Amino acid sequence: MNEGSFAALRGQLQEAAAEFADGPDALEGILLGIVDDVDRAVREPLEIFPVCHHSPASALAMARRLREKQPKVVYLELCEDMAPLLTELRNCRLPVAVQAFATEVDGFPADWAPLSVVAPITEASAEYQAIAYALDTPGVELVLVDRSSDHVFQWQENTDRASGPDDPDAPPAEEESALHGDAVGVEIGDLRPRFAELEEHLLRHGKVRHWSEWWHQYVELPLGDADHDTYRQVMLLIGSLFRRLAPGEAHRVRVDEDRERYMWTRMRRHLADTGTDPADALYVCGAFHAASRVAEFGVHGTDTFEITPPTGTKWQHGLIPSSHAAIEAQFGLAAGSVSIAATQWAKNLRRTRVEPYRLTGQAGRGKSAKKTATAPAVPAPAGQGPAPDRLTGFLRRPPVLDRLDEEELLGWSVEIVRAARRNGYLASTADAIAVFETSILLAGMRDRAKPTPYDFQDAAVTCIEKDSVPGRRDVRRLVEIMLGGDRVGQVGYDALPPLARDVHDRLAPLGLKLQQRGVQRALLDMASRPELEACSDVLWMLRRLMPHGAARPVMGERRLGERSVQESWDLALGTHQRALIELGYEGVSIEQVLEQRLRRTAYGPQATTAKVLEAVEDATLYLRSRRLADELGGRALEVLATERSVDGAPEVLRRVCALLAYYRTSEPSLPAWIESFVKTGYAHYCTLLPTAFTDDDASVRQVAAMLGFLFSMEGLALSLGCDRSQLELAVAQSHPEDPAKTALLWAARTHLGTLSRADLRERIAHLLGNPLVVPAYPRYLNGFLHALEPVPGLADFVVEAVSQAFAALPDPVLLPWLPTLISGLRGSGAELAPLLIREAGRVFPARLAELDSWVPPWKAEPAPARRAARGTTGPRGLPLLAAHPATCDALAELLGCDGGWTTEEPGTPAAVGAELLARHPETAQALELLLSTT
Repeated sequence: MNEGSFAALRGQLQEAAAEFADGPDALEGILLGIVDDVDRAVREPLEIFPVCHHSPASALAMARRLREKQPKVVYLELCEDMAPLLTELRNCRLPVAVQAFATEVDGFPADWAPLSVVAPITEASAEYQAIAYALDTPGVELVLVDRSSDHVFQWQENTDRASGPDDPDAPPAEEESALHGDAVGVEIGDLRPRFAELEEHLLRHGKVRHWSEWWHQYVELPLGDADHDTYRQVMLLIGSLFRRLAPGEAHRVRVDEDRERYMWTRMRRHLADTGTDPADALYVCGAFHAASRVAEFGVHGTDTFEITPPTGTKWQHGLIPSSHAAIEAQFGLAAGSVSIAATQWAKNLRRTRVEPYRLTGQAGRGKSAKKTATAPAVPAPAGQGPAPDRLTGFLRRPPVLDRLDEEELLGWSVEIVRAARRNGYLASTADAIAVFETSILLAGMRDRAKPTPYDFQDAAVTCIEKDSVPGRRDVRRLVEIMLGGDRVGQVGYDALPPLARDVHDRLAPLGLKLQQRGVQRALLDMASRPELEACSDVLWMLRRLMPHGAARPVMGERRLGERSVQESWDLALGTHQRALIELGYEGVSIEQVLEQRLRRTAYGPQATTAKVLEAVEDATLYLRSRRLADELGGRALEVLATERSVDGAPEVLRRVCALLAYYRTSEPSLPAWIESFVKTGYAHYCTLLPTAFTDDDASVRQVAAMLGFLFSMEGLALSLGCDRSQLELAVAQSHPEDPAKTALLWAARTHLGTLSRADLRERIAHLLGNPLVVPAYPRYLNGFLHALEPVPGLADFVVEAVSQAFAALPDPVLLPWLPTLISGLRGSGAELAPLLIREAGRVFPARLAELDSWVPPWKAEPAPARRAARGTTGPRGLPLLAAHPATCDALAELLGCDGGWTTEEPGTPAAVGAELLARHPETAQALELLLSTT
């Protein structure tokens, strides 16, 4: 191309700038700079092919150009470390995404982990056409030249960690739109104005709602039939325009320019190392980066850019399923735009009869792919120089008004009514006619002769969606599904990581199609088929590792010491294929991944005693690894010794009791770590107990859990060498002010024997008799309720305390604090309320007729008074001992007394028993009362 190729266009732009800007000023610089950018890119010896992200027009132009030029080297704007994965695309069903994943970071902030970079690929994209051509054409080399995944995060600021743009047109975060998770997306052909005022201006004058509709109407359709030179220059023009009008955000501009320097540096090195002629190569990149002004641009650019070395982060690579909705959500596209693009791609192929490139064997297209790969080339004419100016004619050409395709629009109208009726709408033939006519009306109002899919979508919403949405999908979503659907990709078995393939192999006895999306029911009868026990183990580990819904048990459970003989599962591994693939990045088996996660939890900075004990329980439940359980148990002991709060005391108590019960029933002896844990925990909670009673941050439930640990573990702790006086001293030093904690302390003292039941009743009577204390009485009851966990023997007394209040207090006093009592029972004491209810059911009469004559046990006549009324004196135990001599014989043997049964000689067992009963008659009286009541 000579210097005057764009002379006419430059002259026109200078005149326009002088007319509209009152003189050649900034506007002239922008307009002429755009022409210079296009001219510079067109003159480059290495052909630059500008593309737009998932654009059917770009894909069509790419397929045409590849067949015409047949380049020997294809440089592609994609992370260079993803190159080995591209050959696995032939084992997948598009759309899929190439992913780089790192769970442990080295050189990045720890809160960034896990790191994930994805590059989605659809069939209607120029990058896929280039990949398919290069991989299936002998002698063609595909070179990825963009920054590596590690550099993506090296060049990212802390404030730029978001996963994607916040766009109002983005679809809702549904299951399909969340397939990419919070991964950072690598865009090939990011082409959207970064100048908000420019985008708003284009949308307003284009009479469209969002950017995707503007691009479809004013770029996609005109370029669908354009020749190669026109397409190339127009895309370069758009890229330069958006680049020059982008706001000068220092960080973003630096990243864009560094990417361009990186890619040109890589390409020059490859050309120099391989000796490739630039004329035999093709550089595929986004139009935004094609109009670059960096010094490193071009084959003859400078070599001043230094590529920094990667960090120590270890990256894993794989393919994950993608979907149209996921691509739209990640890159801020309008809902349904990628589906509409797929439909437009199919129309372009039918209209132009261009044969696209497809990877051999992909998604059952082996024959067409093979035919495509061997299609004869159409070489470019020899000696032809760069193309002349095509921009002037394209910009002057009026828009082509496509005639109305009534048959297509009528088919759309009928189909959307049929879909609406299936989803609960009361649609009819009249609605189909209304949609048809409204689509034409909206297109005319927007200066379009032919309604676009977006016009049809607006018309369908207006005519069908009246007041409410009867089903799960609204009309807008139904139109998106009808026009192209949210196509979801799938990674084939051969392209899965070893862990995922191992899971599929181990679950093969179930006889299910695990690759299929949706929920499938699996029935496991281990009694008749013992081989299914291995499948059960895998399913329980998947439930522990994967998101909710991937493996959900319907029937059956797994607890310590318990295993179900029959289980029923709902499996959706095909729907959650991405999560299963990402597990493969962490290890080669699910056992290894689970062990690594348990260790990470136990040794992490946020580890608590409760979390580590949970890891011990999981290691026992899922891995049945005594070695790992002992190691994690030792870690729990270390964490407990360093904790200075009692926040996790309830969870610690629950898990320790469960582990103790399991080891006592399944092991010949307790593990050393749990014995040390009980000893350390006994001393630890004794030390913290006085402080917890007075600490406002420590709740009643937490203090009750501490007492529960001390009382329930007391026997084992004392047998291991602990001192009970430490617990008694800790209780004696506790002086709470909160009513609930005060009641809890009284219960603890009753359990230790320092406070009798009679004294406790007197204190309750004092509380009910003091008008100043009565409003706080529900809080005392709350404390007694929590005391049932460490001292369950007080259940009858708690029933008595509640009954005394209801019996003694008048309604004006009782009713105001009744809501407080009920909320306390429902909130903090919900798990203890059943114990209280069972005790009340035992104490109160079972029939209403018995209530009038019923006497509460706490008001019944004491045993000594009944004995005095009957005129009995002296010990009543001698006849009982004579009737049951075994008890006395054991006591005599314990005391070292020998001899037989006689009542005359002192010192004999009978005489000793009589003397003991005379000194301590309460025992015999209590036994007599028990026997008389039963």
